[in-house]
Amino acid sequence: MRAAAPRLAAFLLPALLWVSILAGAPGAVLAQKQDKQPSTFSSVIGSALLCRSQLGNAYFHDYFKTFFGPAYKHEGGAYWFRTGEATLWGVPVSEVLVGDDSSERMFVAAVAEVPPDQLEQAIATATGVRHLAADASNYPLRVSNPGSTIAYYNTKSKIYCAKFKPLAPGRNP
Repeated sequence: MRAAAPRLAAFLLPALLWVSILAGAPGAVLAQKQDKQPSTFSSVIGSALLCRSQLGNAYFHDYFKTFFGPAYKHEGGAYWFRTGEATLWGVPVSEVLVGDDSSERMFVAAVAEVPPDQLEQAIATATGVRHLAADASNYPLRVSNPGSTIAYYNTKSKIYCAKFKPLAPGRNP
């Protein structure tokens, strides 16, 4: 009987862990997801933010949900996800957003923990893509040739790519 107890405990421990997760204790698992960015984050999300890839709200929503858990808020026509310790172009990124299909545009965005001029410099150094000031105001939008935009967001910056949704097959403008 004594030899059976350790084997039984070894069998039950993983089962109990899954029961606790399924019973509503996914916080530990979610926190674990947010501690590490996916290996594809820079290439997939970085390319999308620089308008170098296709955009699809459903695709990016699923991507963010898979790697960062459910959206923590839904406002301004977007689902917002916390990223934990993610970085793009050597800059900390605290949140990512994706459009909710209520707009005529598809978009993906990220909140960088640095001012726009520092984000622009980091992107230019890492990728060669320049974002030029759109005007001479104190807080200008910075726009790249492919169409990505860096905007002031309090003391941080927000970078996004937005494109018009394609027409459904068989529809004319």
